[in-house]
Amino acid sequence: MTRKDVNSVPPEPEIATDNAGGAEAGDKVVLKRKITLINGVGIIVGTIIGSGIFISPTGVFVFTKSVGSSLVIWTLSGILSTLGALCYAELGTCITRSGGDYAYLLVAFGPLVGFLRLWMALLIIRPTTQAIVALTFAQYAVRPFFEDCEAPEMAVRLLAAVCLCFLTAINCISTKWAMKIQDVFTIAKLTALVSIILAGMYFMATETLDNFHNPWEGDYGLSSLAYAFYSGLFAFGGWNYLNFVTEELENPYKNLPRAIWIAMPMVTGIYVFVNMAYFAVVSRQEMFASIAVAVSFGNRMFGSVAWLIPIFVALSTFGGVNGILFTSARLFSTGAQEGHLPAWFSLVHVDRQTPIPALIFTCITSIIMLLSADVFVLINYFSQILWLSVAASIAGLLWLRISKPNMPRPIRVNLALPIIFLICCLGLVLLPSFSEPFNLLVGLAITLSGVPIYYVCIVWRNNKQSKNFLMQWIERGCQILFNAAFVDCHHDRKRDPEFSEMQTSIEDKSVSH
Repeated sequence: MTRKDVNSVPPEPEIATDNAGGAEAGDKVVLKRKITLINGVGIIVGTIIGSGIFISPTGVFVFTKSVGSSLVIWTLSGILSTLGALCYAELGTCITRSGGDYAYLLVAFGPLVGFLRLWMALLIIRPTTQAIVALTFAQYAVRPFFEDCEAPEMAVRLLAAVCLCFLTAINCISTKWAMKIQDVFTIAKLTALVSIILAGMYFMATETLDNFHNPWEGDYGLSSLAYAFYSGLFAFGGWNYLNFVTEELENPYKNLPRAIWIAMPMVTGIYVFVNMAYFAVVSRQEMFASIAVAVSFGNRMFGSVAWLIPIFVALSTFGGVNGILFTSARLFSTGAQEGHLPAWFSLVHVDRQTPIPALIFTCITSIIMLLSADVFVLINYFSQILWLSVAASIAGLLWLRISKPNMPRPIRVNLALPIIFLICCLGLVLLPSFSEPFNLLVGLAITLSGVPIYYVCIVWRNNKQSKNFLMQWIERGCQILFNAAFVDCHHDRKRDPEFSEMQTSIEDKSVSH
């Protein structure tokens, strides 16, 4: 099927029902493509630019101890993230399902590998990531009110919970409202970063640049460089989030790569110039001592209005929480469509077309993570596993090139790109393990704990061919309470016969297990 054939298919009706009158058990909802190119750029930029650029510069510098190599690492982190995003553009346009890594691993390597990726996201990755970004928002939002002392920890956690609940409500009410929040706060955070860049340029033009003396003196050990890259790449986290919502993206064959080409160079350039501004203004000693380097920069450059910097950081992280929440619900909804999560995860509101049950579950698990003081440690454990799952997705791209050579690929990247990116990912996973293997072992252990869950709760349940009465009760309750119906997940498969054939084969194998 050519791109023209795909794009010329007339739009499906918004709701296709098997039973008249309301959201009965047989009803199907077809998701409309409401996410525009500008929205797509906003999702990538808004999700990437969160707390990272205000905190990670210290992490990169602490490990490299070099201004020059820090700037190189920031540049290379942007290039590496762009390579990954381009590889994911091929995956996202030949497998036009929401779910990102989960959907690609499911198609390439089968249901068990896909489930393990979903297991990681459901159990730790998404809830802890959302909780940490929400906590960062709350800490900076209250800082102007507690200039001379630390803000009460309970107040910070409560504000983080309010942030999560408010954004969940917005996402439940309207996809368009959620996208407007993403667009507005993306503009706000870009304005903040441009202000930092302009202030830094003014300082560089009018003051001496003592911090740039001996820029290449530092630590060049392999483990130190790997951990420095972790900090830099953490700030670029979110480059693949648009792939989680491709089913709702207008004309994904064109707009997915366009959004990548617009967003990634923009973010990389901004990050490099912001770091140059930081290094010009903030001394090396202050960089080592201050985790929130943006605050030190603001105190030095903005004087009486330095309180604006915490506000800017709060705006930035608020938009970041919205982007993560939006994509997390779509990931869990896709998992439910494939039978790897309870069916009620895939229910969407009949009129609003928002995955309300998945959004509420995501919010609740994130709030639970706010109760724990160890979420930051858990994220450290999973940093290597996250890059291992990305490497697995790229390996899936290469495997599909071999096993499905005739699969429609509206975007086909040069073979060198996924190979180079795969080698870089494996390096990021393995290099820190030489000095600290425990983190990788813990991450692998928690990931592999999903294997018995898969065979007991998925395979055994399918072989019994019966539904759990509790799940049926929850499913029916969600349908009535939220006026919800199931998504017609075969909508895009009808447009792509080869994908339909491939996915049917995978589903048959899953049942035969």
